[in-house]
Amino acid sequence: MLFCRYGPEGFHAAGESLAAMRVLHSDPYTTPVSGWRFGHETDVAREALRAPIEPGKIVGIGRNYAEHARELDHPVPAEPVLFLKSPGAVIGHLAPVVLPPESERVEHEGEIAVVVGRRLSRASAADAARAVLGVTAACDVTARDLQRRDPTFARAKSFDTFCPLGPAVLVAPDLDDLAVVTRVNGEERQRGHVSQMLWGIVELLVYASRMMTLEPGDVVLTGTPAGVGPLADGDRLEVEVPGVGVLVNPVEAWRRG
Repeated sequence: MLFCRYGPEGFHAAGESLAAMRVLHSDPYTTPVSGWRFGHETDVAREALRAPIEPGKIVGIGRNYAEHARELDHPVPAEPVLFLKSPGAVIGHLAPVVLPPESERVEHEGEIAVVVGRRLSRASAADAARAVLGVTAACDVTARDLQRRDPTFARAKSFDTFCPLGPAVLVAPDLDDLAVVTRVNGEERQRGHVSQMLWGIVELLVYASRMMTLEPGDVVLTGTPAGVGPLADGDRLEVEVPGVGVLVNPVEAWRRG
């Protein structure tokens, strides 16, 4: 089952594929999937997809793939590296990623994003697993030069448009069998699988919930595999999580409006 948001109002729709969606009358965060109520069929492509969630917070995980840590010449961490990314960076499918003039090197980081469905605080592994509403595709766009320069990740990770999410949320996925592929202009740049992560999805939720309460609708970015690289004006960025679909975003240089 997939769910998405569409149209200027941000209505929810759900179905077995993006080509077969029905209006969702239930709140996906408070109503179990078995109790979802559906309305008429809707063409979400015609209505324009939005980011499928509006997270209260975005928790990022740094260096969760050993090969990515090595390509950045960083040590493999002994415990998960947490950072926060501004919710204002979120955009949806087909919205442009805008390259800011403050950075000379903006890079893609395709990731599997976990959508939290229940409140978590100092959660057990069982509670964390039950709290996963679903997963979606994400790109943790990063101003690499600023990341290297600054003592924290906040500026480099949080420019407007630096967190594409979508095109939909895959509900109740197999958390042990998820993959992510990133392409730029049709060329594969990154490929990863949850089996390559230093810490799996449930472990990350347990760990993050010790430091901060995770609320329904929050997003946890689970880390990026090796292969990060630069983005340029005119590029076409794709992040695919099989079962979710392909998140597509054009890349544009910032221009004064």
